[in-house]
Amino acid sequence: MDAKGTALMNATHSTSTKTYDVVIVGSGIVGLGAAYSAARRGLSVRVIEHSTRPTGASIRNFGHLCIGAQQGEARVLAEAGRETWLRLSQDAGFWLRESGTLIAARHQDELDLIEAAAADGGITLFSADEFADRTPVARKVLVGGARITGDLQTHPRTAAEKIAAHLEALGVEFSYRTAATSVGKGVVHTTRGSVHAGQVILAVNQDIDRLLPDIAAEAAVQRCVLDMLRVQIPLSRSLDAPLLTGWSLLRYGRFESLDEVHPVRARLHAARPDLAAIDLNQMYTQLPDGSVILGDTHHRDPAPLPFQAEDAQQVLIDEAHELFGTPALRVIERWQGMYASGIDEFLDREVVPGVRAIAATTGIGMTCGFGLAERAIDRAFAATESEPASTPGLRADSATQSIPAAQKLFTAQSSKEETA
Repeated sequence: MDAKGTALMNATHSTSTKTYDVVIVGSGIVGLGAAYSAARRGLSVRVIEHSTRPTGASIRNFGHLCIGAQQGEARVLAEAGRETWLRLSQDAGFWLRESGTLIAARHQDELDLIEAAAADGGITLFSADEFADRTPVARKVLVGGARITGDLQTHPRTAAEKIAAHLEALGVEFSYRTAATSVGKGVVHTTRGSVHAGQVILAVNQDIDRLLPDIAAEAAVQRCVLDMLRVQIPLSRSLDAPLLTGWSLLRYGRFESLDEVHPVRARLHAARPDLAAIDLNQMYTQLPDGSVILGDTHHRDPAPLPFQAEDAQQVLIDEAHELFGTPALRVIERWQGMYASGIDEFLDREVVPGVRAIAATTGIGMTCGFGLAERAIDRAFAATESEPASTPGLRADSATQSIPAAQKLFTAQSSKEETA
């Protein structure tokens, strides 16, 4: 090991006596967003991360920032995070494009649904010929199409690492290979000692049940696992934006909330009960190297098994052949995505004074994570902005003892925020 590596290992093993304004557990997109928001306020920040690099849903997703298909709280948070994505792509130096989102309509009821959603603006409609001229989708399967304006696309495998490096340059401290074992007011106990803070943000996504099992149970948070593939496919033209299909319209709030969604759902489920059974979201993104991400299926379970059915993955391949009219493709990679799934779209609560848990509890963490994180930091410091954020000398035992026994928080391990 070289001198730099030795210094890094020594740093991650040491226990600091410093009290930080904010300690964040989890370095996925939501955790990084909280660190960025706090750093921009001039606060001292430390991030606790059990791994050595992003390995969760923050890198396992489509890289699709699907803003214009959200509604309600999700739309507000997505819009709030859009400028952060644009700013960070410049400052941290990762690939991002203002792509919008394409929607292929293969049946009249899908086009009717898209037209109904377009009444609120922000969606450009195309005839079948116009859509075929703009995309690699086979003309014979189309009745029309659309583009949602304002949406973004990034490269999920590079964005999180680039953001973390940028945050380190801003003075944010990271403790890698360090798991949180319990938290209390003003303290995070870890496998490398205790870290003190004025505010604690827990951004551990589906692993919230390891730190807060009662809250996870109350919010019905479980793990949603996905089948995803990256392929080489001979498209007739490049795919310049994420591409949704009728199956996707059943999932996003802006479409799913409309009456016009019911005939789409009824027809798709009746025609393809096999696809309904794997909870298909048939969508695609093309990465800068030309490869295409195919996905995805969904299965929810508190402790899902890691085994992936080949039949489900073959379905993704077959559907791509039909949509694009291509004779063959080559699978480059297969993987299992994972994210938190709960009753609501978001978990955001102060579990005890000075400790806040946040997670996107559906597959829109990349889209809404920055907005959710910014709101959490705003709420955490709303009552203390006129006072010093740090609490020097806070003792772990006194902080923990101030919490009622039923509210003490335990875990075996914490992980980074993972979003799809």
